[in-house]
Amino acid sequence: MTMLRLIVGALALLFAGTAVNAADPVVIGLEIPLSPPGDPTAGQLIRRGAELAVEYINGTMGGVLDGRKAELAVQDSQGRTESGVAAYRRLVTEDKAIAVTGFFHSSVNLAANEVAKELGVPTIATQASASDITAKHYDVAFRTHVIDPVRVAAWLEFIKNKNFKRVALVAETTDYGIGLVQETEKQAKEKKLGLEFQTITFDRSTTDLTPLLLQVKAFKPDLLINIGVGQPMDLMVEQAATLGIMPQIPMLISYDAPIRPQFWQLHPKTGSGLYFIAYYSPKQKMSDVGAWFAKAYEDKYKESPVYSSLNGFGDVMIIAQAAREAKSTDPKALIKALETGTFKSWTSSAVTFPRAEGVYFHNWSPPVLILQYTSANQDWKEATVIIEHAGSAP
Repeated sequence: MTMLRLIVGALALLFAGTAVNAADPVVIGLEIPLSPPGDPTAGQLIRRGAELAVEYINGTMGGVLDGRKAELAVQDSQGRTESGVAAYRRLVTEDKAIAVTGFFHSSVNLAANEVAKELGVPTIATQASASDITAKHYDVAFRTHVIDPVRVAAWLEFIKNKNFKRVALVAETTDYGIGLVQETEKQAKEKKLGLEFQTITFDRSTTDLTPLLLQVKAFKPDLLINIGVGQPMDLMVEQAATLGIMPQIPMLISYDAPIRPQFWQLHPKTGSGLYFIAYYSPKQKMSDVGAWFAKAYEDKYKESPVYSSLNGFGDVMIIAQAAREAKSTDPKALIKALETGTFKSWTSSAVTFPRAEGVYFHNWSPPVLILQYTSANQDWKEATVIIEHAGSAP
């Protein structure tokens, strides 16, 4: 009789433990830059979107699986590869994340993917564009952002339309910077555009670009492409203006930093005339969940959402939908669901991750826009659209 009670008690504990586990939250990892030398502003904007996605999943969607709520686990990559690898390991081994997203710096995403191959938990790049993130064809690696070849094709179209012939590329020595320089030179040669390039690289920790920009001034280019991220990008804008390079020589910023709310605070006298890459315009049509997000964001932050927040929201939504599709949080099942499913994000078009050729493997991206500020303190939503270039492969 005593033995029977022990068995019954053990079974009761087992089932009680199972019930508790079933009620555990579904953890989604968010790896973002929250401190220098990364881009902390980008990290915070992505985080805003991810947090609202969790709110939508747990409210409107009723949770992820069998009533289990979504929960966000956040780690700071600092924009460093070593910190990024450690952050991914913590999210997977300690926080038990079913997938990790939020990646902003390409070098961090590339390093984390090497560990992801070992641990098997998938990654989704939110705003990292280096080709090898998806071109390596790792089963664990996915992306919802513009890739280098598409970004470069957009600005080469712009250069051709403007009849520019001499182009200075000033780039940070990261996978992002070097990748864009190489892709620009490669495509320009393939397209026989007859361009003359000046290529200058710098360490992203630098605090003075004056010697390099003096070389640019002597080269007398038709266009200066600013391939810095975060503080180096801002530094290049101000020092180019101080040296008299701008506004005589136009500058194109390689990503969408100028749409951020603090841009005009940093560049009140130097922002007018700048060209910059963007991935979203308020004139674009959104999905129903995208419309929910835009309203929720404006209500909470009293400003319009920007692309970083939109894509942070979308990537967390995609992971939750994939878990539902798989009816599991097992990494292998999740990867299969991501590969074969069709997902709703903020965009009006559905998101898919085909096993396509080359860099388009596991990749979906929005269109690339080139915008221009034509006056100081201009609302980015009113910036002139110069180029709209297709995103994902047809």
